[in-house]
Amino acid sequence: MSSGVLMQAATAGRLRQARAALAASFLLQGVAFALLVTCIPEIQRQYGLGDALLPVFLAAVPVLAGAGSIASERLAGRVGARVVLRVVQPAVCLALAAVGLGSELWQLALALAAFGLLVGALDASMNMLGVGLQHRYGRSIMLGFHAAFSLGGIAGAAVAGLGAHGGVSLAVLFGGAAAVLVPAALLAGTRFPGPAELGNAVREAVEAAGRAIPWRPLLPLCAVMAFAYIADASVSNYSVKYLTDTLHSPDDVAKLAYLGYMVAMLAGRTVGDRAVQRFGAVPVVRIGAATAALGFLAAAAAPAPWAGIAAFTLLGFGLCAIIPQVFAAGGRLFPDGSDAAVARLNLFNYAGFLIGSPLVGAIGDAGSYRVAMLAPMLLVLLVVPLAGHFAPAPAPQVTEPVRTP
Repeated sequence: MSSGVLMQAATAGRLRQARAALAASFLLQGVAFALLVTCIPEIQRQYGLGDALLPVFLAAVPVLAGAGSIASERLAGRVGARVVLRVVQPAVCLALAAVGLGSELWQLALALAAFGLLVGALDASMNMLGVGLQHRYGRSIMLGFHAAFSLGGIAGAAVAGLGAHGGVSLAVLFGGAAAVLVPAALLAGTRFPGPAELGNAVREAVEAAGRAIPWRPLLPLCAVMAFAYIADASVSNYSVKYLTDTLHSPDDVAKLAYLGYMVAMLAGRTVGDRAVQRFGAVPVVRIGAATAALGFLAAAAAPAPWAGIAAFTLLGFGLCAIIPQVFAAGGRLFPDGSDAAVARLNLFNYAGFLIGSPLVGAIGDAGSYRVAMLAPMLLVLLVVPLAGHFAPAPAPQVTEPVRTP
C-alpha cells in the first residue's frame, strides 16, 4: 500500500473522530439547555420569580450570549474555535449547576448571566467547526450535528421529567447532570477538529478575521435566523409553562411538550441532510416554515395537554432543518471567511431569543398565552418568501469564444 493511500486513510479516520466528537459536543449542549428550559416553573418557585419578571431574566440570557458570540469570533481568530469550545463547554455545565444552588434573585441573575455569556461562545464555536467540517466533507452534514443537539434535548427533557415526578431538587438535578456532563465534555474535547482535520480552514479563518465580511448578502439569512429562533425560543421557554398554566397539566406531563418537540427535531434532522441533498435547501426550508406555522396555530387552539404536546411536536418537524441550513448557507456565501459569517449569523440566534421570550411572555401576561402563540406563527411565516436565498450560488457559465471569419 502506498504512503499516499495510508495518509488518506489516516486523514479520513481523523475526520470521522472529529465529526463524532463534535456531534457529542452538540449532544451535551442539548442536554444542558433542555434541563434549564424545561425546569423554568421549578426555577420560578425556588427563587420566587414572578411572571412579570420572568421575561426580563429570560431576555438577559440572549443579550449576554450575543456578547459571548462576538467574543468567540475574535478568540477563534487568535487561538482557534477548537480551543474556545474546549474551555467554554465544561464551564456552561458548571453554570447550569450554579442555577440550582441558590435561593435569592441576585444569585439566579449571576448564574444565568454566566450561562448566557458562555453559551454564546459555545454555540458559535460549535457551528464554526461544523461548517469547517462540512467544507471538508463536501456535502451537507450540518443537520447531523443539530440532530445530536436534539437527541441531547430529548435526554435532558426526559431527565427533567423524571426529576419532577420524583420531587428531586434543582440542586441535585443540575449538580448531578454537571457531574456527568463535565467529564464527557473534557473527553470529547480531545478529538475536536483542528488543523489536521480542517486543512487550510483554520489559516483561512484567521486571515478572514481581519477582513470585513459585508453584511448585505447575509441580511436575508440573518432575518431567517431571527424568525426561526423567535419560534424556537417560544417553544423552549414557554411550552412547558403553556401546558401547566393554560392547559392545566401536571409538571411531569408538561415536560412532554418540549420532549416531543425535540423528538421531532431529531427525527427531522436525521433525514434532513438527505432531503437537502435530494431536493435542495430551498423547498426544505420553505415547507419547514409552513409546517412550523401550522404547529403554532394548533398549539393556540389546543383543547387539552395531549393536543398541546402534539402541536409542539409538529413544530419540531417544521423548524428542524431551518437553523442548520442558515449556517450552511452562510458558509457557502463566504467559503474563505465562514467562521466570521457563522459568528455573525449566530448573533441573530440571540436576537431571536431576545425578541421571542419577552414577546410571548408580555402577550401572555397581559392577556392570553393562546394569543401569544400566534405572534411567532406570523413571524415564522415570513421565512417562506425568504427561502429562495438558500439556493447555492450558480456556477459560472463558460461561453464559447467568438470566432472571427
